[in-house]
Order: sequence, then structure tokens, then C-alpha cells
Amino acid sequence: MAVVVWVVEGTWPACVDAARAHAPEGAEVVLLHVTGHDVADAAHGAFAGLLGRGHPERDPGNRVEHLAAASAESLLQAAAERLGRPCTRVERTGRVEREVVAATEGADLLVLARDGDRARLGPHSLGPASRFVVDHAACPLLLVWPEPAPGLTTMPPPPPHHR
Repeated sequence: MAVVVWVVEGTWPACVDAARAHAPEGAEVVLLHVTGHDVADAAHGAFAGLLGRGHPERDPGNRVEHLAAASAESLLQAAAERLGRPCTRVERTGRVEREVVAATEGADLLVLARDGDRARLGPHSLGPASRFVVDHAACPLLLVWPEPAPGLTTMPPPPPHHR
């Protein structure tokens, strides 16, 4: 069995705990982190537009890329330690939702956490990237709450009845 655990800042402990609880012993566990390219691209673009391209060594986008890589490595290390069993760590860069979906090819399970409005039940508990992944993943999903789920009283009312 191949299990992909989507490691995201703020929600990763719940995903790792779910993988520990639900992935059978001997399962191949992949801890996946995806760094979006948008922040570094914006820094590169701002530098090129404001200061020209004559001094690439001063491009702040390079520093942003290095900081993102270091952060991802640290996050994956913490997740691997929490998992407490053999795993593979994978860092990808690109459009987050598409990279996560691509990583599910051949997997038997994807573990991810709700990342939207977690104060109430309902569709808004998923952010845009997670919604895309839920709709397009190439394997079954285990969707977890990063903290205790809100009560049933937070569920939106049903739509008005049409006759």
C-alpha cells in the first residue's frame, strides 16, 4: 500500500497522526510538501521590473527560493520524526494543487487536512487548493480535521424546498 501524506504548515501534525493510525505497517509512506512558485516568481519579477536584470546576484527571488527550500526541509524532517517509521520525503515546487494531484498517481491513499473555515461544518472548510485536490485526486482520500471537528449545530441549513 502506498500512502501520500500532504504536509502543510499548520495542519501537518493531524495528517501525520492520521497516517500513523490508518496506514498499515509495511505501507510505503510518502511525506509530500509542495512549495508554490508564486512568491518567488513575484520577487523575481519585482526585481527585474524595478532594478533591471544587470545584477542577478541581488535578485531577492533567489533568497526566497532558498528560504522556502529550507522551510520545507525542516517541515518534512519534523513530520518524519512524528511519523516514527520509515518514509520517503518529497519536496515539489509548482502549482500546489496540481503537484499534489500528480503525486497521487499510483497511490492507494492520500491524507490531507481541511484548510478553510474550520469553525463550522460545510464546504467552506476546504480552501481552493484542497477542494481541487479532493475533486481530482487519483486515489481515495482521508480528509482530517486539524483540530476537533465543530459540532453538528454549525452545519449550514438545508436549501429552501422548491416545488
